[in-house]
Amino acid sequence: MAIPTLNWARTPWGKATWPQWRYALRNTLAMCMALAIAYGLDLDDPYWAMTSAAVVSFPTVGGVISKSFGRIAGSFLGATAALIIAGHTLNDPWVFLLAMAAWLAVCTWVSSQYQNNVSYAFALAGITASIIAFPGVNLDDISQIWVLAQARVCEVIVGILCSGFMMMVLPSASDGNALISSLNTLHARLLEHATLLWRQETTESIRAAHEAVISQILTMNLLRIQAFWSHYRFRQHNALLNYLLHQQLRLTSVTSGLRRMLLNWPDPPARLWPLLDQLLAELGRPDTSKYQLARLLAEHLPAAQDDYRCRAFRERLRYFCWAYLDSSRWLRHLEAAPLHDDLRAPRARSLSRHTDNVEATWGALRTFVVITLTGAWCIGTQWSSAPAALTLAAICCVLYSTSSTPLNSVTLLLRTLLLLSLFAFGVKFGLMVQITELWQFLLFLFVVVVTMQLLRQQMPRYTSLWAQLIVFMGSFISVSNPPVYDYGTFLNDILAKILGVGMTWIAYSVLAPGSDRRRGERHIRALRAGFVDQLSRLPRNSEQQFESLVYHHVSQLSSSKDDETRRWVLRWGAVLLNCSHVVWQLRHQPVKNDPLGIVQENCITLLRDVMSQQGVRQRPLTSALDELQRISASLARHHSPAARDLAGVIWRLYCALQQLTLALPEPRTAENRPPQ
Repeated sequence: MAIPTLNWARTPWGKATWPQWRYALRNTLAMCMALAIAYGLDLDDPYWAMTSAAVVSFPTVGGVISKSFGRIAGSFLGATAALIIAGHTLNDPWVFLLAMAAWLAVCTWVSSQYQNNVSYAFALAGITASIIAFPGVNLDDISQIWVLAQARVCEVIVGILCSGFMMMVLPSASDGNALISSLNTLHARLLEHATLLWRQETTESIRAAHEAVISQILTMNLLRIQAFWSHYRFRQHNALLNYLLHQQLRLTSVTSGLRRMLLNWPDPPARLWPLLDQLLAELGRPDTSKYQLARLLAEHLPAAQDDYRCRAFRERLRYFCWAYLDSSRWLRHLEAAPLHDDLRAPRARSLSRHTDNVEATWGALRTFVVITLTGAWCIGTQWSSAPAALTLAAICCVLYSTSSTPLNSVTLLLRTLLLLSLFAFGVKFGLMVQITELWQFLLFLFVVVVTMQLLRQQMPRYTSLWAQLIVFMGSFISVSNPPVYDYGTFLNDILAKILGVGMTWIAYSVLAPGSDRRRGERHIRALRAGFVDQLSRLPRNSEQQFESLVYHHVSQLSSSKDDETRRWVLRWGAVLLNCSHVVWQLRHQPVKNDPLGIVQENCITLLRDVMSQQGVRQRPLTSALDELQRISASLARHHSPAARDLAGVIWRLYCALQQLTLALPEPRTAENRPPQ
């Protein structure tokens, strides 16, 4: 009988590429180094240093630096809060419990308000406070809280420094190169997206492609933040990067607006689609120019004086071409820019975003309830391992409150804890009891963590599971100084951690986040409120800010399983964004005489009558569409070129509003009525 041989190429080590090996070695060596240094500094729980190194183990320099700053700030803030709360309330367990629950609720709420390092810092502030304060309930001397806080902060800083050192020894690919490469790829994809949208047919793939492009542009903002921290060059050009992101959002909006014009054009010329193909092919060439594009537009789309539709489409198409060329030029400049560049680039603010205060408040309330109930159970049972349950419950509540699917995340963590319980029991009482030197354990840890890091990269489906196994492994093995091998204490701590996560799982099942339909309705109401503000004489948001705000709302439902809700949020966003662009153009439209200015004001007034924060008014919408069509036809026969240009702009407004007729379906039951 042939004995099967081990095929090295099929093992995680044999399949790994050099970038995968580099990532695994860097993070593993950082964790081992952090554990050794914390052990050498005689810190009581050195495994927290190893955990800290695992938490900030990002694949890029910018990610490590930005998360390290957030983690250090959050650790100091959390340690300060723990010292203040425990120092004043530890003698009264109920006051201590309510104070900690309130602090964790505040951290949860603030963390939900942001998506950058501020969110990460406040999440870590809550986690650090729970790690320091809850284990301190078993201390006899309150002054020991200060020693415990010092140890936790030192362990966190040791882990961060070790991770940063290993990033210098084994550096990864540059954040800036990844950002520029992604920007160029997305820039080329916008042409493919335009080819898809400017077809005459309507398919489900168009909506999915539009959502994918929006999500990819917003993801570029995260890469911009990482590049900002990785190199001075990208901090110097941060305004230009923001401008490029806004430009790509604008190109996406113009592409969608041109599609609405095509769908509402009664008799477009037959030569229009060959022209679009030629223009997109010309834009894809690196050496194209405005002159070549202008010749194509002039030769293939000669518009008659009264053909306001053709004139409006040509003007908007030319705007798309010029904006695309402008972005191409700035991308080339950014790619070749020296360190000290005096060229004055366009300035733009960061992309705007909206906070769902309902979900943020609900998450804070859920955290307060979970910590209070878990703490009440701990006070009632007087269980010595109860602090571990409180700590894990606090970590889950703060960490997963901003997740799109928190119940799934907590369920995955429960699976992780069960696997780690078996693994930690075997390691602690099967291997560690026989080890007398730290280097022997570090050798075992190196092999295990390297393998887990490689599997994390090679199994994308289970990335979250492997990441949690690596991060929580240290707290389960509990490499303490001096080591403690007590079956009862170990099993009690494991059980307490599982029960703490179980309490959070119950809370997310009972106090569940709002459904996708309710979230969609809130986002649609926020979109309408933002558009009503755009119609005011002094809007709070500029055209760029409102555009990025709309796409943020759309992206929040991109992972929703409710296809109808996703469709309506995207539809509302596209309609209101197209109308907003027309409103801003009407405001800036050059007018030489008062009658045309009155017409522009009347068009904006029609929008105010049609739209409210509660929804669309049916009768004003019908009359507004008829009035816009009448105004366009009348202005098209006007002798003034400015009037004929205004006719095309008003027709664009008509095309954008036309889609709102779908928001008024026949009466349905409350269960299947779409978001309005």
